[in-house]
Amino acid sequence: MIYRAIGIMSGSSLDGLDIAFTELTETGGKWSYEIIAASCLEYDKEWREKLLTATDLSARNYQLLHTEYGHYIGNKINVFIEKNNLQHQVNLIASHGHTTFHLPNLKMTAQLGDGAAIAAVTKLPVVSDLRTMDVAFGGQGAPIVPIGEKLLFQDYQYFLNIGGIANLSINQAGNFIAFDVCAANRILNMLAAEKGLVYDEGGAIASSGNVDKNLLQQLNSLDYYKQRGPKSLSNEFSTRGIYPIIKNAGIAVEDAVRTYVEHVTLQIKEAIINNEITMINKKMLITGGGAFNTFLIERLKILLNEEEINIVVPHDRLVQYKEALIMALMGVLRWREEVNVLSTVTGAEQNSIGGALWLGTGT
Repeated sequence: MIYRAIGIMSGSSLDGLDIAFTELTETGGKWSYEIIAASCLEYDKEWREKLLTATDLSARNYQLLHTEYGHYIGNKINVFIEKNNLQHQVNLIASHGHTTFHLPNLKMTAQLGDGAAIAAVTKLPVVSDLRTMDVAFGGQGAPIVPIGEKLLFQDYQYFLNIGGIANLSINQAGNFIAFDVCAANRILNMLAAEKGLVYDEGGAIASSGNVDKNLLQQLNSLDYYKQRGPKSLSNEFSTRGIYPIIKNAGIAVEDAVRTYVEHVTLQIKEAIINNEITMINKKMLITGGGAFNTFLIERLKILLNEEEINIVVPHDRLVQYKEALIMALMGVLRWREEVNVLSTVTGAEQNSIGGALWLGTGT
């Protein structure tokens, strides 16, 4: 069976809206994929500010933004379809939305981007709210991409995504565990903004700084890192937790970025040590915007070489659009009424078929 689906992802780093048109093929229970067309649509200053401050809105204005953002996504999809000549080729859209409130301990998570609005604008079936069913079952609702890693990337034992938040998935002989490791690009981008940059390209700022040992120790001592998985982080962990600690250190931006890169790489290594798997030729697939930070990747290679882990950074399209690809797969699985969120990853009481389905056609 062949499905042609669009996956939509807006990460916590606020770099833009990732759109991927994929062809997903299932044959005898085995899945394969092709990313046919993809694009990252950068947010302008106004939209970046709207998403960044969404949690400060009143309930009424938050719901209005939820609807507005859904129409925004729908219109962007229509432009994407037109630009890539995909008319009458898309079977389904799966939109992750943009995470705002994430309180799994209270059985609540919220992603902006009304699925009904997307369906109304595109006139196509839309799957949204992919995390909420898992959270209702007592799970963390994150990470949710391991189902795609399990079905599409069976040659790897470790999967590291370095986005606004760095998360790690581990394949333990077919059983997956996964969790958020630490805040990553969200913090690095906030620090780069102090230099008038959107992000630290290639790690240039970090490579020019020095590690501040006192700040590094303070960051590494945070309570979150003492918790065992399943566990997940909200965006507020970055903006209201980590960032003030760094600013209170009173050090140069270059040193702050360098120190935070060291913190990220050390926490990734620590997470692997605490969840070691017995296997030779251990391979790690690294994706997400952080995979383009060559300085960070080189530091990670040095640290993980001690654990005999072979790091693989794939072609740019997969690096950037792996999460959008997996959103498309999750939407297809929802359409097929098959499990698309793994309880071993999130800690929920059972696997779940997550996502609200909105049909953009009518009689």
